[in-house]
Amino acid sequence: MKLHGGNLVTLYVFSGLPGVGKTVLSQRLAARLSAAHLRIDTIEQVLLDLCGVDVQGEGYGLAYRIAADNLRSGVSVVADSCNPIELTRLEWENVAVESGAQSVNIEIICSDKVEHRKRVERRVSTAACQRPPTWEEVENREYHAWVRDRIVIDTATNSEAECLDMLLGELSRHQAQRSG
Repeated sequence: MKLHGGNLVTLYVFSGLPGVGKTVLSQRLAARLSAAHLRIDTIEQVLLDLCGVDVQGEGYGLAYRIAADNLRSGVSVVADSCNPIELTRLEWENVAVESGAQSVNIEIICSDKVEHRKRVERRVSTAACQRPPTWEEVENREYHAWVRDRIVIDTATNSEAECLDMLLGELSRHQAQRSG
């Protein structure tokens, strides 16, 4: 595994349905760790804006390559995406392995369905042409059950700061288990 400044170079892979708080939490983690932040929604919007591409898997493919470049340069990466299917989860892990970095899967959930729905319905798009998904689209989205180890953070009743503290605690425990 690669070290940078005494720390292991790590790919932190966020997953979860729209509206659970992935982006806020992933941005806060990236800032705390001085890591690169890659957001699939941003990449897909750029592909649409600049290339007129009807985006399918291109956003993920581009993100994998950008993440690998950063990891090989010794920069940890926080990847922010729904990451809903086993195939994309395996691809992220392959990026880390091929780059000589470790990876950590992080699933963000909102266990309170009423709160989750409120968040989805209040969302405002951060991209001019991108429409946030409806609650019905979120409920019907393909999202595979997890078969790999991951850290799970439930944002239903905790503030952003509390969620970040919980995540940092879980990451410390995770790191201690790996090194012990």
